[in-house]
Amino acid sequence: MCEEHRTDAAPRAAAVDRHAHACPGRPAEARRAVERAVSERCHATRTPCDPESLSDALLVVSELATNAILHGGGITDFHVDVEGRVVRVSVSDRSTDLPVTRNPLDRQGRRRPGGHGWPIVCRLARDVRVTDLPAGGKCITALVPLR
Repeated sequence: MCEEHRTDAAPRAAAVDRHAHACPGRPAEARRAVERAVSERCHATRTPCDPESLSDALLVVSELATNAILHGGGITDFHVDVEGRVVRVSVSDRSTDLPVTRNPLDRQGRRRPGGHGWPIVCRLARDVRVTDLPAGGKCITALVPLR
């Protein structure tokens, strides 16, 4: 697990450029929401959008959404907001299980498919927090820097 913080309270609501969306059913829908939020922010501030930073944010949200669907019982809530030079993505699911990094090899030393999502999130995000939700489940919030 990357060096995230697990807290017991629900995450605070951000005041700047917060976008609540209907829970995406697929990672592609979550990616479109992030792309829209970043594009709107770049347009509003008249600053160019760095394609590499946007790609990092899209990859992080894709991995969080995929993990919520595959391992967390589905996405129960989703938020994206842009604060200054940071994209904050929050994905909630039904599971209280913490994300884990799997060994890429099985017991016989053969490569396993998958298992790369959480390390990607940990590498690209500046901060990752896992928060217990009052009604059960968890919310994972990742901050991805914009250059």
